[in-house]
Amino acid sequence: MSTKKRIRACLFDLDGVIVDTARFHFIAWRRLANELGFDFTEEDNEKLKGVSRMGSLDLILLWGGVALNQKEKEHWAAIKNEWYLEMVRNMTPADILDGVLPFLADVKEHDCKVVLGSSSKNARTILRQVDLEDAFEAVIDGTVTTRTKPDPQVFEMGAEAVGVDPVQAIVFEDAAKGIEAALRGGFYAVGIGQSEVLGEAHLVLPNFIGRTFTEIERSLPLRSLT
Repeated sequence: MSTKKRIRACLFDLDGVIVDTARFHFIAWRRLANELGFDFTEEDNEKLKGVSRMGSLDLILLWGGVALNQKEKEHWAAIKNEWYLEMVRNMTPADILDGVLPFLADVKEHDCKVVLGSSSKNARTILRQVDLEDAFEAVIDGTVTTRTKPDPQVFEMGAEAVGVDPVQAIVFEDAAKGIEAALRGGFYAVGIGQSEVLGEAHLVLPNFIGRTFTEIERSLPLRSLT
């Protein structure tokens, strides 16, 4: 048994970590709520981080006191997604969050696999818009997963896709559910955002600006590798 720490893969959530599309979701969900006769706040939107599209719709309908059958839910979810995609189609590389590109390049310089693990079914569309299609060696998104965070499936599939054990991989997440998923799966968890929300992570950073792979790896606790 060894306690040598050797990170071989970094797995990134998309929304709020690589790009900020949370505002698009907020605008689209609020428009949907208003169409159904109630309002939706930014505070409400924060509670949907890491939640699937249909799961988010169920919560919003619950908060608004609106009951819909399954067919109606699917109808509104599709409309919301189209509103969201209208905004996504206007994205450019300028929408990549500050510090992300140099950090991805630094990770690759250390011979470390780079993986995207997102619950979004629009992940590949977003990557195309911001010219990051070729930045990841594997992309696991909501089109191939069957369970949502805090279940670790998306990250487990990502690690498996590049042949790396979770104990030697870091997950970068901006949502509490994503941090919980990483920890459940046996990964190192690094939160991107506020420590008040992401305090369960091994490390919390406000963003990637000026960060290096070596700095982050050294900040993580040692643990046994078998």
